[in-house]
Amino acid sequence: MSEDYHEILSGEITPRRAPGRRHELICSRLHAAMAACVAGRPGTRLLPARTLVRVAPDTHLCPDLALVNAATGQLWLAVEIVSADDHRTDTVVKKQIYEDIRVPRLWMIDPRYDNIEVYHNTEYGLKLMGILAGREVLTEAELPEFELVVAELFATPPPGN
Repeated sequence: MSEDYHEILSGEITPRRAPGRRHELICSRLHAAMAACVAGRPGTRLLPARTLVRVAPDTHLCPDLALVNAATGQLWLAVEIVSADDHRTDTVVKKQIYEDIRVPRLWMIDPRYDNIEVYHNTEYGLKLMGILAGREVLTEAELPEFELVVAELFATPPPGN
C-alpha cells in the first residue's frame, strides 16, 4: 500500500492521503497497459505512479500516471484517479493547473462513477473530448497501440485477490 504524500499547488503545500486499494488497483492496471504500449517508443517515458513533476517554479504535481517527452521532460499526458475523500483537489484545483500549463492530454479517472473524462488542450484551454464508461475503449491518437476497455480498468477482482 502506498503512503501519504504532498504536492505543491501554486506555492501551497497540499497534503494528500494514501490512495485506497481500489485506487491502487486501477492505477496498476493503467500503468501495465501503458508500459506495454510505450516500451518501444524511445521518445516517451512513463514515470512511476505519483512521481513528483515540476510544472512551474511553485507547482509540483504527483499525477497517478505521467507520460513525458524523454528529451525535454515535458509532461504531455497526465492522469488523475479521483479520490472520493478529496475529489476537489483533482477535479478543480489540479485540473485548472493542467489547463494553465497547457498539458496536451488529461484523463480524469473517476472510480465513483466508473468513468473516464478525456481532455485535449486547445487554443481555448482544455476541451472535454468525451466521457467513457462500460465497454467503451480508451485510446490515444499519439499512442496508436494503446487501447483499454473501460470496464476492464474498473473490474472488481475475484475474491481472494
